Formats: sequence, C-alpha cells, structure tokens
Amino acid sequence: MSVVIRLMRAGAKKRPFYRMVAADSRRQRDGRFLEILGHYNPLAQPYELVVHKDRVQDWLSKGAQPSEQAASLLRSLDISMHRPSTPAPKRVTERPAAAAKKTARKAAAPRKLSARKTEKRAARKTAKGKAAKAS
Repeated sequence: MSVVIRLMRAGAKKRPFYRMVAADSRRQRDGRFLEILGHYNPLAQPYELVVHKDRVQDWLSKGAQPSEQAASLLRSLDISMHRPSTPAPKRVTERPAAAAKKTARKAAAPRKLSARKTEKRAARKTAKGKAAKAS
C-alpha cells in the first residue's frame, strides 16, 4: 500500500476548504483516509494553514509521497519532503589481483544423473566414436 499526503476537499459549493490527509493512493480524493494531518483554508485573508508537523514528518519518514499541492504547502512551512538517507558505505579500493580472485567463479559440481541417462550418454559416446573411426 503506497501512502499519499493529499488535500481532501470539504466545504460548501464555491467555498473550498481542504483537509490535509494521509491516504492510500488507490482511494478517491474525498474517500477514506488514514489520518488527518491538518487543514487549509484558501479563502481566509491571508490563507489559513494548520499542519501537525510531527505527524507529517512521521508519514514522510515511512515513505509517504506528498501530492504537488500538498508539497507546495509543506514547503511554505519549511518541512523537508525527503526521507533521511543512510550514509553510503565507504568503498575500499582493492589491488587488481585481489579483485580478480573475487570475480573467479567456482566450478559447479556435476549433477547426479539417473542410471538410464548415464547409459544413454555412454551409448551416444560409443556411437560417436565408431562414426568418427569409420570416416
């Protein structure tokens, strides 16, 4: 299940009011949601934006993706949209001989064959040998 932080429309006709919610990406815009994270009133002068920053950060750290409009509103509150990345492990440079040893593959052990298959293979080998001697 991928989670999206999006705006859910509420309010009367021509009087928009939005809730910022965490919802399953497959759900419809005004459908079921997981949690209300705040609200946005674009008609108030200046606009009203209330967000529970700790809850938003928690959802973002779990991998939730904000919609474009939600991301724009979160940026206005200086909330970073990126998950904290783990530092990359340090690369150790190896000598060429050591690297060549690592890339060398082990020879696979031969598979065990049934008695019937081994007899067939032996018969084919002898038939090939007789055909080569005849030519």
